Amino acid sequence: MVIPTRCGNRQFTWGERTYLMGILNVSPDSFSGDGLAGDPGIMASRAKKMVDDGADIIDVGGESTRPGAMPVSVEEEIRRVIPVIARLGRELGIPLSIDTYKAEVARLAIEAGVGMINDVCGLNGDPGMARVAAAAGVPVVIVSNQRNTAIEGDIMAAVISDLRESIQVARDAGMVEENIIIDPGIGFGKSPRQNREIVRRLAELKVFERPILLGTSRKFMIDLSPERWIEATEASIAIGIAGGADIVRVHDVKEMARVCRMSDAITRKLKGTK
Repeated sequence: MVIPTRCGNRQFTWGERTYLMGILNVSPDSFSGDGLAGDPGIMASRAKKMVDDGADIIDVGGESTRPGAMPVSVEEEIRRVIPVIARLGRELGIPLSIDTYKAEVARLAIEAGVGMINDVCGLNGDPGMARVAAAAGVPVVIVSNQRNTAIEGDIMAAVISDLRESIQVARDAGMVEENIIIDPGIGFGKSPRQNREIVRRLAELKVFERPILLGTSRKFMIDLSPERWIEATEASIAIGIAGGADIVRVHDVKEMARVCRMSDAITRKLKGTK
């Protein structure tokens, strides 16, 4: 059994059900067009709606990670996210996550009330990130990112090798095992075919005996128009849960909460279901 993880005021008991991470993009250039930079009131309202719709954690990001996006300075990212985190920490009753690969942003976000780090560079973007996480005792989502490495062979072998190296970085920094969460990095340097293969073979990541986060929301796994993103996301999440996903990171919380509940009813022994 995978050891439970403490995040903020909640304990995530892995294997009982799928947890929902709602995406709150505090940037003007989100790939899916949902960025909310500059309006804290709208950000708070959207976050509260996600909580009402079933989110277990809100992931706040101040820099777009879409291919070709312009990098954001540490100072600008801090300016975008810290006021939002401070407000949400006062107004929401669920944990917050910070979507960043910069150690200083993560450190200040933790001081402002964040209980988790979501690092799309898998602890390789900033040498200080693992130390910040270990010192604060917060869980980290380690994402496998191949944007600077073309993978022509077995994509799952590459993802597993990459995650193994990042997990060792976390351990060397003093992170405890229960604070390590893994993410295969859908969309980060993978082709649509490789993304589909990862979802299909997600169960292979159980070799790490760590919780798995799956982030397929609104991503181009096949050539679909934007109005069909929800359908594609629903399908990938259902298959991912069957393959062992413990957390799903989503834009459309209400719809995906329904998918998670049905998928859990089929794949897990849920209390209170007939």
